[in-house]
Amino acid sequence: MMITPAFELTQDPDFLTIVIKVPYARASEFDVYFEGEDFKFYAKPYFLRLTLPGRIVEDGREKASYNTDKGAFTIQLPKEIPGQYFEGLDMLTSLLAPKKSRSAKPLVEEIAASAELSEEEEEEFDWEIEQTPHKDSAESSLPLQYCYGFGNLRSGVFQQLQDELSDIIDIKDPDQTPVDERRRKRLAAEAAKFEPDHYLADFFEDEAVQHILKYKPWWVDAHKKMTALKGESHQDQDTHRIVVFSEEEREQLRKFTNKSYLLDKRSRHHVYLGLIDILLAYCYEVRVNEGDKNVESSWNIRKLSATLCWLERFTNIHDVLVSFGRRVLCYPLYRHFELVTCAFSDTVMILQLGKAAVLKCLLDIHKIFMENDPAYILNDLFITDYCIWIQKAKSKKLAALSESLQKTTLAKSHIGFELEELEAAAVLVQEEESMLKAAGRVSRQQLPSSESETSDSEESSSTSSETEGSDSDEPESSTSEDGEINSVQDTLHEERTAPLIDCNGLRQGTNTSTFEVSDEKSKVSLRSATPPGKLIAELEKQMHTAIRLSEQPERSATPGCILQEQDESHVSEPDRLSEDTDGKGNYLEVSSKTNPLLFLCGTNEDED
Repeated sequence: MMITPAFELTQDPDFLTIVIKVPYARASEFDVYFEGEDFKFYAKPYFLRLTLPGRIVEDGREKASYNTDKGAFTIQLPKEIPGQYFEGLDMLTSLLAPKKSRSAKPLVEEIAASAELSEEEEEEFDWEIEQTPHKDSAESSLPLQYCYGFGNLRSGVFQQLQDELSDIIDIKDPDQTPVDERRRKRLAAEAAKFEPDHYLADFFEDEAVQHILKYKPWWVDAHKKMTALKGESHQDQDTHRIVVFSEEEREQLRKFTNKSYLLDKRSRHHVYLGLIDILLAYCYEVRVNEGDKNVESSWNIRKLSATLCWLERFTNIHDVLVSFGRRVLCYPLYRHFELVTCAFSDTVMILQLGKAAVLKCLLDIHKIFMENDPAYILNDLFITDYCIWIQKAKSKKLAALSESLQKTTLAKSHIGFELEELEAAAVLVQEEESMLKAAGRVSRQQLPSSESETSDSEESSSTSSETEGSDSDEPESSTSEDGEINSVQDTLHEERTAPLIDCNGLRQGTNTSTFEVSDEKSKVSLRSATPPGKLIAELEKQMHTAIRLSEQPERSATPGCILQEQDESHVSEPDRLSEDTDGKGNYLEVSSKTNPLLFLCGTNEDED
């Protein structure tokens, strides 16, 4: 059994270059044949046969070399028409020659070629045309089996996959369900799944959505480069190297089997519209995960595509957009209408980039489904055929499809969930809540301000009354203050001039009248300028101390101050003073208990 080697094709204006990797072949034993559009290479155990998109010629300028380190042959073949551009050199599957049939019947490739020729020569296709679904006859006694899959070429597949059915698609028994009933059930399921609360939550709290919208997938930069190149050279062939396939993607292409598809006009229409639906779902998946893949990637793509999940057949582009918009607002984590419009713009850019960009996206989807069980069944039904078919699709068809898609509009009112009414009602509720909160804040601010105004008025009134009282008492207070100042000054003068006599802390002078107490309250009261008789009465009431007057002889006035303790009851009258005939002062003796008082009484002249 021969092995198809890894290969790569490039070109310049004069030559077509083919690089063939044969690491286990003998470099000394290989054969190369080329003529017109046919190219053959053989180096045991490798065999490669290609059908080229342009003609090559053998004129002596051809070259071949072998790199022993890489194990690769590099073959340069001159073009028959110098400067001719060979389109689709990166579509490796389409370059592989299809397998020939060994039967004597007419070859299927000839029928396929005629079908493709008729597709090229037909007039511009109207993508918005309304088509009436084909109605199968119910008169047949055999149970009807409805078709699905790529180009509606499959039927009866899910009869053998009942266990995996619910994990792949949402429709039950698709083989016995007509297209119209599938659509009715799909719309009913979407209406039941729609949650207004989830939608409004994403609508008002859209920080995560805005972050997703800022992400730029690879096709954004590629589209900018393509636009810049077109503006400079105005030639489409200069843009074919913008989208580059990785080695893994090239290996995927080599594993596909090249074949042709017999599709009528209606089937081709369904294939193109299904392609838009699948690309929309893929663009959403790439954006929300920012280019990374996770366990939900397969679920996102097949759940958002009605073509994959409900085996839907669309009749126009607008229906595709409405279906995608409804499913985005019903099923995934982020349900925001801007994500719908963003995926819409992304799909337009991918289609404008051409077959290479579309194929790159389909290969990524194929890989995602292949790594997920049982989503790989969708590869057999749709994606593998799309990967092979798109390589032979005409670039003009994709350009016309992208132009029609770009002209199609999608509004919230088309979705059918009354989104604008929900948003308007939610905005009104939000405004009412904000007004209530504002009113609450104003009332809370007014309450303390009114209290402060009341207290301020009370303070001002009390202040005014005090001011009035102080104004009325001002003459008296000033007069009393003047008297006190004068008395204090006289007292200070007398203390400076009077002699001091040490008698248990007693100060005595001829014209002096002072006293000392240890209690603070007594000090305060004794500092006033009240006459001695009144002071004694006040002290007797406050201190409740027994006071006894002892008469001091004239001769012993200076050295002898006699202090006696009395155990008798308090003296009731404070005027028990004895005077000497000579007018000398008598001394007041106070008990030595708590707060003893030492009082020096002045002479009669001082009292007068």
